[in-house]
Amino acid sequence: MKHLNKLFAAMFLVAGLSSQAQDSDNPWAVSFGANAVDTRVQNAPTSFSGAFSNYFNAKDHWNILPSVSYLNVSRYVGSGFTVGVTGSVNKIDKLVSYAANPGVTGSIYDITNPGDLTYYAADAVIRYSFMEAIGSKVIDPSIHVGGGYTWMGDVYNGGTANGGLGLTFWFTENVGLSLQSTYKHSFERTDVPSHMQHFAGLTFKFGGKDTDGDGIYDKDDACPDVPGLKEFQGCPDTDGDGIPDKDDACPEVAGLKEFQGCPDTDGDGVPDKDDACPEVAGLKELQGCPDSDGDGIADKDDKCPNEKGPRENNGCPWVDTDGDGVLDKDDKCPTVKGTVANNGCPEVTEVVMKKLNEFSKTILFDSGRASIKKESFETLNSIAEIMKEFPNSNFRIEGHTDSDGSDALNLKLSKERAASVREYLVTRGLETSRLTSEGYGESKPIASNKTKAGKAKNRRVEVVLVK
Repeated sequence: MKHLNKLFAAMFLVAGLSSQAQDSDNPWAVSFGANAVDTRVQNAPTSFSGAFSNYFNAKDHWNILPSVSYLNVSRYVGSGFTVGVTGSVNKIDKLVSYAANPGVTGSIYDITNPGDLTYYAADAVIRYSFMEAIGSKVIDPSIHVGGGYTWMGDVYNGGTANGGLGLTFWFTENVGLSLQSTYKHSFERTDVPSHMQHFAGLTFKFGGKDTDGDGIYDKDDACPDVPGLKEFQGCPDTDGDGIPDKDDACPEVAGLKEFQGCPDTDGDGVPDKDDACPEVAGLKELQGCPDSDGDGIADKDDKCPNEKGPRENNGCPWVDTDGDGVLDKDDKCPTVKGTVANNGCPEVTEVVMKKLNEFSKTILFDSGRASIKKESFETLNSIAEIMKEFPNSNFRIEGHTDSDGSDALNLKLSKERAASVREYLVTRGLETSRLTSEGYGESKPIASNKTKAGKAKNRRVEVVLVK
């Protein structure tokens, strides 16, 4: 028994170092159980019936050790083949030989006890499984060949050539009941008799790695760290749209294959992730948004979605508020009718200028000064209102004097009076940029300075249109 313990310790060490499972998924296997040794085969008749007539005569011919007495470690190498090693122990208390006097015993065999010979065997095995060939996942028939070395006490020891059949019933993918019969042929009968060895035990396949526990081994799992589905090589499909997450651009929302798993809620051919208007059918060129008026501007950006208009006016058509034929965008006076030639602003006519100058010539100043008399304020107010009607026109205020006094004083006074008029008009709301002023003194008389009436006419303010 001491040797038995040593043998199993060694075999379990081998298993612990190298066993992992026994097909393409589980390339390693460990089997253990009981074995029986039958030495009758060496003395069996050569006929088929003679060889197998006592094949299962366990009571008379089999040597059985009632404990775990064999251990096998094997590895799958592909195409149905496995290779392995088997270690076994037994006690030989039934050694079968030809009967010395078969007429007396009634049997051609004599069965003797050689003294409970301890049996040890170490064998190498090449096994071929027919399970895949027959298309079964439960019944696993096999054939095997190999060779080994056998010790029977201190008397017999020697090498054998082995061959036999096996059958495994798999309870689960990894656990099965294994039955096997092996013929061990000895070339030197005096060393070790040729014999049969039968095995019955459990086989455990293991070693296939399934990191994420989804039932798909890592070697076949395209997503080995995340539990998934067999139909997607172990990859998950979180949204259940038939597209694995690794290929799904929208893994948490069910979508369509043509959009890499993303939805198209409004059915406009633009996936929601790229659709600026995902709930309203639109145009691809507008990121899935509609354009009701067809002006090339998406409704969401169109201030006039039902009326065509240019982009620079936010999708709205240009208007002509004052109806003068000049669009507001080009109209310098959009609320006042004008002419096209004057950019939509009204043009100052000769009639208007005549009226302005009729008013301006009546403006009165304090004698010898630039201050405007109060009675002229109403006249100036009228001038301001007329000028406001022509917001796109500029004017120059000109001051003139009679010949009384020196030229220098008259020039200075005329400039100051023109400037006073300009400043007053600015206070009435006219832009300073539209008005200039100038004084000419006595240099531009319109009447004779020799008469009182002529001098009165020369003391004047005129309005000139500046183009």
